[in-house]
Amino acid sequence: MGRKKRNIVLEKIKLTDAGSLGKSISKKEGEKIIFTKNGVPGDIVDIRVRKKRKSYLEGDIIKYHKYSSKRINPKCSHFELCGGCSWQNMNYEDQLKYKDKEVTENLNRIGKTEGYIKLPIIKSEKTYYYRNKMEFSFSNSRWITEKEIYEGNSIRNKNALGFHKSGMWSRVIDIEKCFLQANISNKIRNFIKKKAEELKLDFFDLIKQKGDIRNLMIRSTTTKEIMILIQFYKFSEKSKKLLQCIESEFKEIQSILYVVNKKANDTIYDLDIKCFSGVNYITEKINDLSFKISAKSFFQTNSFQTRKLYNIVKKFADLKGNETVYDLYCGIGTISLFLAKDAKKIVGIETVEDAIISAKSNAKLNNISNCEFIKGDVKDIINKPIRNHKNPEIIIVDPPRNGLDKSVIHSLIKLSPDKIIYVSCNSSTQARDIIDLKEIYELKTSQAIDMFPQTYHVENVVLLEKI
Repeated sequence: MGRKKRNIVLEKIKLTDAGSLGKSISKKEGEKIIFTKNGVPGDIVDIRVRKKRKSYLEGDIIKYHKYSSKRINPKCSHFELCGGCSWQNMNYEDQLKYKDKEVTENLNRIGKTEGYIKLPIIKSEKTYYYRNKMEFSFSNSRWITEKEIYEGNSIRNKNALGFHKSGMWSRVIDIEKCFLQANISNKIRNFIKKKAEELKLDFFDLIKQKGDIRNLMIRSTTTKEIMILIQFYKFSEKSKKLLQCIESEFKEIQSILYVVNKKANDTIYDLDIKCFSGVNYITEKINDLSFKISAKSFFQTNSFQTRKLYNIVKKFADLKGNETVYDLYCGIGTISLFLAKDAKKIVGIETVEDAIISAKSNAKLNNISNCEFIKGDVKDIINKPIRNHKNPEIIIVDPPRNGLDKSVIHSLIKLSPDKIIYVSCNSSTQARDIIDLKEIYELKTSQAIDMFPQTYHVENVVLLEKI
């Protein structure tokens, strides 16, 4: 009986919607909602049920009876395996429609908002090759494809440099070509993999936590500057030789960095990064502003859309020149400096020390003197008066995906600015936080902007005004 339950197949189900995490949604008459991956709304499919929950089912598509008119052929040969571009099989205009729909539903259902102005989503002119930062993992245990297994060839080389298999942390897909970052990224990555193998560097074993080389980060700018950072588990003469070969092969790389990481994770924020060649930063330009970006800096991953995003914030702020503005989670000070000439004073707060150092450096680089940047946890800094500053008329928040801490929300209410501008890459936590701010704030305007084509992710900016 148990086996029958695990192998329930629902036949000729029409996928009707796209929902959270990019999953397709369907519902057979009299049944629960069904979530599936890799489908496109409009497809008619057979689904094998994998999980049964109280209010929904999860399943895998095992047969297509009819393809949706929204469906297109994905460009990438690795589509469905790495999971990075989960909507690459959907027409871009339809991607925008479902992203905008999700934002609206989250604001209305979770945030319980109504009567606000909902502006149309802003699309990205570049739908490929738009990312300025990519991270790849070295692995001695790459994902073996079905084709390789079917052909029965002897698999000798199991090294990979690429992305983790969706849902499998210990398996890495060897990426030949990725369409998300400028093509030079592919050339650099493929060269590094080949040279590392020639030098007999051991690719990292994720399970045993051993090897020579474990991670590669490539950052680029619209000004054509490139940074690479290699994480080694062990640094040796072979490691040094690899860096020398990269320097010799790619004269266009301005910054070659490395770090020795013996931790269980790949985070670099608590590690000492060493500059092997060039400088320890690259420079991006937004309008007439220049920003130095270090390895640890947070910068919006789509530089082409960043100017549009900041113009939304600027429009919502509607600065007159006499305001004090708090920029919470300010990173390297990009929004602060973008707004500086239109405000009296801007105070940026950020927990990452390297980011604050970069923010101060960027202010100096752009000859901006009315911005002050403070290192510390946002919830600690704004719980007490900030020395020499009056309470702000406007507060801008751009928190991590999990949204605002409850204590930060209480502090925002206590500070009582005229406006709060909330920038979010997760409209569900944004909507949740709006409920808690409803005590004295009303949602006036919402503007979604697509920073991440071919994925289900979307950025949203809302303007909250004091009642």
